[in-house]
Amino acid sequence: MAGALVAKTPHFALHRAPLSSAHEGRALFPVADAWLGVLLPKRWARRAVTRNAIRRQIYEAARDQALQLPQAALVVRLRCEFSRKQFVSATSDLLKRAVRAELDQLLNRVTSSRQPDAPHAPRAVVPPEVRDAV
Repeated sequence: MAGALVAKTPHFALHRAPLSSAHEGRALFPVADAWLGVLLPKRWARRAVTRNAIRRQIYEAARDQALQLPQAALVVRLRCEFSRKQFVSATSDLLKRAVRAELDQLLNRVTSSRQPDAPHAPRAVVPPEVRDAV
C-alpha cells in the first residue's frame, strides 16, 4: 500500500496517506477532510454477507469518531479471517461486537496520536437544537 501503516490489531491494519501528492503538488481529494477506504479481501472473508457486515461496522465506527479522525486518506484493511468456528453466522451479534471492539481500538490509536498543532480545517459542529429541529 502507498500509505504508511499507522496501527494494527489482530484482524485489521490501518494505513494513512497524506491528502496532497508530494511529487505532483496537487490534492488527492477535492476537499481536505478524513477520507476512508475499506479493503476486505475474499481470502479473509469468503462470504459476501460477512464482508458487508464488516464493512458496515467499519463505516459506523468511523462515523462515530469522525470529528477526531485526522485529515488524511485512511484505509482499513482486513489482515486475517475471523474464525468461522467461533463466529458461525456472519450476521451474528457476537461477530459484530467483536469487529466493532477491534475497530474502536484501531481508530482510537489514530485519534489519540493526532498532533494537536497540526493544521486542520474547522469542522462544522451542529448544535443539538438545530440538529433536533431537522
